[in-house]
Amino acid sequence: MFVSKIKKIALVTSLAAMATPALAAYEIQLNDNDKLVFGGYIKADVRYVDGDVAYQDQWTGGGKGLDESASQFRIFANETRFNTKYIHGDLVGFIEMDFFSGDAGNQVISNSLRPRLRHAFVKYKNITAGQTWSTFMNTSAIGETADFGSTMMGISFIRQGQIRYTNGGLELAMENPESFGGDTANDKLPDLIAKYTFKGDWGNVSVAGLARQLNTTGGESENALGFSVAGRINTFGKDDLRFQVHKGELGRYVGTAAVKDLVGEEVEDTTAYNIAYRHFWNETVRSTLIYGHIEGDVSGKETSQWGVNLFKNFTKELSMGLEVGNYSIDHEDKDSMYGQFSIRYAL
Repeated sequence: MFVSKIKKIALVTSLAAMATPALAAYEIQLNDNDKLVFGGYIKADVRYVDGDVAYQDQWTGGGKGLDESASQFRIFANETRFNTKYIHGDLVGFIEMDFFSGDAGNQVISNSLRPRLRHAFVKYKNITAGQTWSTFMNTSAIGETADFGSTMMGISFIRQGQIRYTNGGLELAMENPESFGGDTANDKLPDLIAKYTFKGDWGNVSVAGLARQLNTTGGESENALGFSVAGRINTFGKDDLRFQVHKGELGRYVGTAAVKDLVGEEVEDTTAYNIAYRHFWNETVRSTLIYGHIEGDVSGKETSQWGVNLFKNFTKELSMGLEVGNYSIDHEDKDSMYGQFSIRYAL
């Protein structure tokens, strides 16, 4: 059965799939001190999923097991995004949107999709304020994949409102609280995050800690702590190894809703990890082999994903490639194979 799934997916997705070119951008120099920068990309995806986990445009921790296996084929352009950066000396404003809202379109007539806000922040010298990637994340440690957001089961992946102070490798932040699975009406204290990133010609490694207060539906307040070690290490030639290890009462900070912050009146303890090796076959062709896993001690939930791909840049702006892999809800003994073809034009 496993072999037949592979053959079926290879047949449907043998066209090719996405790569990640160096993103281009258009700059408008207004004067000696002011600049506008426009960027983003247009991305089209062909995706096929076969198995007893329900289809998703991207695998998230919210995957749903099915009583019987199903197969689904889709073509979409939801990931397309645009951004604008406003630069005035030391003052920078940035805003970005895409169309990955998920619940706005219909496939009967128009396939319309609502824009959604991804990033909106102001940065002045050492201070960043607004919505962007959580300080807890190390974005350079996210593996390159066609599946949007990489193998989310083992990575920290969250955008939210925050105020951040940066000084060299040190970052300190207050971020938006949310008691996922608890009483959000009493989230009165911000999440506190500290991270230090060590950098060199060899790559980078970050160490991050998280402290927050969670509120249960029974009216109790619980303290929660967790940590993360993540990085990207240069290996041979242009190759690199990317990794993430997360442990503690992290809940919504890892695995994109794979586990909650609170299970009943108990704080969930999470273990998650992700490893990705990227190999360059030549200057324009590369592959990534990636695996991610997450489990919760209280809920008993356990989810994993693996993938392998082949990406090619045809120009600096245009890239294509192919990816196949598997998403598994381990605690339900259910899984689906997937294949994805993508083409991306970086603006």
